[in-house]
Amino acid sequence: MTDVLATRWPGIAQTPRTPFKARVAKAILRPAVSSTPVRLTFPDGTVWGAGEPGAPEMEVRRPAAFFSRLGHDTKIGFGEAYMAGDWTTGPGTDLADLLTPFAERLTTIVPPSLQRLRGLVDRQLPQHERNTKEGSRSNIERHYDLSNDLFERFLDPTMTYSSAWFASSEESLEQAQYRKLDGILDQAGVTEGTRVLEIGSGWGSLAIRAAQRGAQVVTITISSEQAALAQERFEAAGVADRIELRLQDYRDVTGEFDAVVSCEMIEAVGEEYWPTYFAKIDEVLAPGGRVSIQAITMAHHRYLATRNSYGWIQKYIFPGGLIPSLEAIDENLAAHTHGLAVTDRRSLGQDYAQTLRLWRERFEANWEEIATFGFDETFRRLWEFYLAYCEAGFGVGYIDVFQLRMERPA
Repeated sequence: MTDVLATRWPGIAQTPRTPFKARVAKAILRPAVSSTPVRLTFPDGTVWGAGEPGAPEMEVRRPAAFFSRLGHDTKIGFGEAYMAGDWTTGPGTDLADLLTPFAERLTTIVPPSLQRLRGLVDRQLPQHERNTKEGSRSNIERHYDLSNDLFERFLDPTMTYSSAWFASSEESLEQAQYRKLDGILDQAGVTEGTRVLEIGSGWGSLAIRAAQRGAQVVTITISSEQAALAQERFEAAGVADRIELRLQDYRDVTGEFDAVVSCEMIEAVGEEYWPTYFAKIDEVLAPGGRVSIQAITMAHHRYLATRNSYGWIQKYIFPGGLIPSLEAIDENLAAHTHGLAVTDRRSLGQDYAQTLRLWRERFEANWEEIATFGFDETFRRLWEFYLAYCEAGFGVGYIDVFQLRMERPA
């Protein structure tokens, strides 16, 4: 394991040597979890937390390394410690169930007096991850071009990598994804003959669904891996004649469209380029046209507090990513379009928690096959933490996701 960490995960292989910061992290964490319904267990038999026997258990296997990582970089170290195996879940504990009590207390687990010092410890967003055209391409490749084989092993047959919309807990993920796709297309008024622009193709599910309604679709992506598989899927679905797929940045799109749709792509745009993103949508939208965007969001005060800081999810999952607030979207529409405004919104936050749990179940069930594509144990733990971390966030409402319809005033 050490050799793998050193070659593929150099930042994980080396435990930070920060004894003072480790002591500070330990001193902060112990009282913070004293009222949290979890159990932190240590090799010497010590138990922290307010959880009774049977509560979610966090098994700290290497305390020195765990506290060193946590002290070195609070926002990133917790996830890195899981990746490295410094801590894991106890017997019978689901990772998302363990993370949920922490997610519920994410804004209060650090005392207010210390929160005022966050500017001293927050890492700034890396310049090389700015979402210029070149930066966006690099950021997207680092996640979406990992391997189509990987994504096929945990997504449903529609290959839709965004929140589903469930009618009930018993409904299949595939059925719920079709409902979500139809929700977007209905918001945008897509019917036969509609000229549709899709910003962010994914693996083609939304474009296929629109074309099946008789629409003429232009779909754009900057992921070559996604584009290749999406084109195959267009042809297999018999709709390739109604879809034009372009390897193109949204900033370079020209033309006029009756509907613009974009599903969980705004998170990859970056705050610096939100004005450009919305101005481009406004520019290509025909008079009387509609827009539907599915967007992950967070409360405005949390967005303001975290917008310039660098976290684990950005370092390892979505480089260059930033989640907006509903207010930030409204402000950008007002400032950078000719009257576009949100006229309908639908929350799917709890649906996303369910979607993520189903993805994680499929990922874990298919791990032995996924590993044959060249992914190691550290990647497995990274991916499990990512899916469970997000599931917990949506489950407690720390983050949400909305389908937003946008129109110009009549």
